[in-house]
Parts: sequence; structure tokens; C-alpha cells
Amino acid sequence: MNNTSLENIGCFTTVLDPYNGITIDEKYLPNTKEEFEINLDFLIKSVENRRNLIWIYISINKSEFIPIATNQGFIFHSCGENYILVVKRLKDDAIIPTAANHTLGVGAVVINENNELLVIKEKHFHIGYKLPGGHIDNCEMISTALEREVLEETGIEVEFESIISLGHFYPHQFHKSNLYVLCTATPKIYEINIQDTQEIIDAKWVDVNEYLVDIDVLDYSKAIVLSALEYKGFIKVNQEVLSHIKKDFELFFPRERKKLV
Repeated sequence: MNNTSLENIGCFTTVLDPYNGITIDEKYLPNTKEEFEINLDFLIKSVENRRNLIWIYISINKSEFIPIATNQGFIFHSCGENYILVVKRLKDDAIIPTAANHTLGVGAVVINENNELLVIKEKHFHIGYKLPGGHIDNCEMISTALEREVLEETGIEVEFESIISLGHFYPHQFHKSNLYVLCTATPKIYEINIQDTQEIIDAKWVDVNEYLVDIDVLDYSKAIVLSALEYKGFIKVNQEVLSHIKKDFELFFPRERKKLV
């Protein structure tokens, strides 16, 4: 963090963002709500003519600060397990970026050398067998989530291969949309050993052709498998394209593409 972006105002240490807003991290909040209320009023008056937004992370153990902030015109933006992020617009035309509005999921098409497809039956899913997969956790890469979910649900270690389909569903959980990333993966072992026995009641290898004509299988699942059989999909291409990026990322491009000049 560049120290020139820091400014002390009252008891707060504020961080300037690229959009002329300031952010106060939860670690810079005072210990009492009385001190918070006095300093928040001072902060607003100090920056209202020169900043666009004020962002404040309020930790759950200081939740008594929340009504003080909302009384000063702050609104809820987003939250985690242990904090809530509130924001106040200081200018009428100041843009507040949309909060996270999607959940993310990943599913796997895993076909072994015997032309058998890896499928599961969930405890709460009563229509045939489906492809293994689940939620992508916070800070988790798509390929990592794929390999983790398959391992948890079947005990099969796999290696990510490509992305072959993308589904977008609304409404989904928590009044959000859902992006469902379908991938192919190569099995490293064949022996099934379910780890998540709370959710998965069965996992097995089934002949691909039998799966595609099974009347108990959803047409959506069949379409995904057919896509995996027909198309090569999008593979990971990272370092050669964004070698200057100093954060975790994954980029996916068609398997056959022109090289950069």
C-alpha cells in the first residue's frame, strides 16, 4: 500500500481509492460507539466537499456501530461472516459499484479410458444421477474448486482439462444469480471412495452411451456431456498473457488460437 494514499482524520486512518472515495478498515475503528459517533460526524464534514464516497468495514464485534452509521446516511453494501461494509454517497452522481451479485458453481465431466462417465447421486436430488460439482469457495480458482469437489464427492483425484459450458441461472440462492462453470477433467485414479457422505449417497462409473439414453437423466446433463465429447473447450492460458499480474488469476482461451505477435 502506498503511504501517500493514507490520511488521518479524527481517530480514523482512511485509505484513498482510485475513484476519489475513502475506505476505513475495521482495524481503524475506535473502541466505543461514543467515540465512533463523534469522529464519524467530524469525518463527514471534513471530506464531504472533496470526496465522492466513504466506505467503512464494521466488524461483527462492533455491530453497535451500525445504527450510528445508518443514521448518518450510510447504506449496506456487502458483508462476510464477520463484517458488514457500509457506504455513504457524498455526491449525488457518485457511482457505487454493484456488490457481488452471483454465486459460483463448478461441475465436472470426467470420462475414463473405458468410455465411462463419473456420476453421483445427491441425498436431496431425486432425479437420476448427475455430474459431480458444487460451490466455488471464496478466493478459490475454478480449476482448484473442480478438483476439490470431485475428490470430496467421489474420492477420485482428477486434473482440470478445459471449460466446455457456462450456465447462468436466476433466481438462485440468497436472491442472487448463479454462474455454473462446466469443465472436463482427467481421472488419475478409478477407485471410488466418497468423502462427503452427508450429501452424496452414491457415486459410480457409467457407460457414456448408456447415460445419454437414460430417461432418468436431465436433458441439461446430457447436453453438457455431449458438448464435452464434441468440443475441445477452453484451456488455461495464464503466464504468457498476463505475466505482469501479481495476484491469483485464471484465463481460459480456445485450445487452438493465434499466437500474439
